[in-house]
Amino acid sequence: MPVLNQSNELYAEVAAWRRYLHEHPELLYDVFETSKFVEAKLKEFGCDSVDYGLGKTGVVGVIKGKAGDGPVIGLRADMDALPIMEAGPVEWASKTPGKMHACGHDGHTAMLLGAAKYLSQTRNFKGSVALIFQPAEEGGGGGLAMIEDGLMDKFAIEEVYGMHNSPGLPVGHFNIRKGPVMAAADHFEVTITGKGGHASTPHLGVDPVVIAAQIITSVQNIVARETDPLESLVVSITAIHGGEAHNVIPADVTMKGTVRTLLPEIRDMAEKRFVEIVEGTAKLLGGSAKVDYHRGYPITQNHDAQTDFVTTVARDVSGDAAVNTSPPPVMGAEDFSYMLEARPGAFVFVGNGDTANLHHPEYDFNDDLLPFGISYWVSLVENKLVA
Repeated sequence: MPVLNQSNELYAEVAAWRRYLHEHPELLYDVFETSKFVEAKLKEFGCDSVDYGLGKTGVVGVIKGKAGDGPVIGLRADMDALPIMEAGPVEWASKTPGKMHACGHDGHTAMLLGAAKYLSQTRNFKGSVALIFQPAEEGGGGGLAMIEDGLMDKFAIEEVYGMHNSPGLPVGHFNIRKGPVMAAADHFEVTITGKGGHASTPHLGVDPVVIAAQIITSVQNIVARETDPLESLVVSITAIHGGEAHNVIPADVTMKGTVRTLLPEIRDMAEKRFVEIVEGTAKLLGGSAKVDYHRGYPITQNHDAQTDFVTTVARDVSGDAAVNTSPPPVMGAEDFSYMLEARPGAFVFVGNGDTANLHHPEYDFNDDLLPFGISYWVSLVENKLVA
């Protein structure tokens, strides 16, 4: 099925929804007005049920096919924005200073709403589709919160699918791959304790700044000398704080950063070696170090059979030449990973065209993408739940 004629007919309406959502961004779990908007639309479309409150502010609408009972699949869109001051010139720019839809979740929500309207009218499938509108993807773990509130079992979801826009990829093109799609994202805070003193007599103290400098260099050995060059690992120290005056050696220094991996065994190794190197280097140089290491979003891992299936769907919508099945993984993280741990499924990227990158203050979701996203969702449902 190529791009639906009806998705083009829905374009103006869905674009208006998207731009309204863009004007009214909300953060993390506080997506109260966005959830109300989604809930109202799903009820207006005639969904068989609409549930609010999973994962605090998540919304789930269920549409039953007219061909009778059958499997249930889940389609997920994220709703939350980012704490960024918008810099783009668009008419529908954020009306809330310091908040903006800089990752395209407004577009993800609008596309799934467009598919919901179409599917509610046609119902050309057997079984049911659960439309999952999730809060708090941007660091809040809303996907996990919805699962912990019983998402998969309550709606008897057997497979689950997600989609994200991709700046730089031509509009309507798809990047799809089996296995690891996005990285696990862990983070750490380190406190290095030395012995402060006068900068003119460093021999009488233990300089935590020097210890920090050694640690910053040494932890990169985990990547450069302890990991197979063909495997992916990122260790980034992104902040360091210590001292106030030019002539005082501080008593302590704090650092924080992130570790990104694509394989569970590399993730375990990186955590173990990071702690050993930080604590060992500090001790070697006469100080001490306390490491708080936190596991974040897990690896987003596509399942083989479901990836093969969505590849066929994407090719039906956009053509063979527009579907890349061997793109490199992305070292960013995504909490759809929790849903893929709970149920088999697949996560795909669809082109946003030549736009500013995600999380950039001039980013804007490309509305030309809307018909492709709607058509993809509809085709996925009608081909997976064949009447």
